[in-house]
Amino acid sequence: MMKMIKSVIALSAASLILFACGFENQKNKKAEFPVLGRKEYIEKIVDGQKVIDTVDHTIPDFKLVNQDSNWVTPESFEGQVYVADFFFTSCPTICPTMKKEMLRVYEAYKDNPEVGIISHSIDPEYDTVALLHDFAEKLGVEAPKWHFVTGNKEDIYELGQKGYMVTAMEDENEAGGYIHSGAFVLVDKERKIRGVYDGTKSEEVDKLITDIDLLLKTYEK
Repeated sequence: MMKMIKSVIALSAASLILFACGFENQKNKKAEFPVLGRKEYIEKIVDGQKVIDTVDHTIPDFKLVNQDSNWVTPESFEGQVYVADFFFTSCPTICPTMKKEMLRVYEAYKDNPEVGIISHSIDPEYDTVALLHDFAEKLGVEAPKWHFVTGNKEDIYELGQKGYMVTAMEDENEAGGYIHSGAFVLVDKERKIRGVYDGTKSEEVDKLITDIDLLLKTYEK
């Protein structure tokens, strides 16, 4: 009888150890993020054989000016994951909510050099550098953590639609004269889109902040 009890205790202890190891492994497991966007299929020759290579969508080159009159390019985010959105300062609809929610992202990572933010004005004729500077000051935020950028409007619209794949354009039928997505787009250190979140909903931005932490962990060695 005593021998049986000892066996049960030993088995239970082993089970607890295995469970604990499994739980720890699960806790330490790095999250896997799909790469979003269109994929390009390229034919090439490998070892004399014709093969099809899959190329992920990446954010294209751009050159815009921020609220401090400094150029912002993809190289400005080297070594960072970053969050991008499209807005305009005179927006009468969703932009104030988006900026309130993006401010939460800014506060969460203002001391983390691996995270950046870029907000593109879709009304560059009105949103001058000086106006964007005042806008950033009123929010209490600074570059290079959070860039408010302006530039050629056609370039910005194309970057939104073909680069980040979100709506960003003039539309005289919309309030304020523009139509744009409320999306916050999460971009990794390789310029690949890894998540899209509704920037007008706090629960979606909560998930964004969680996913930024998880995405950063994938870079840990």
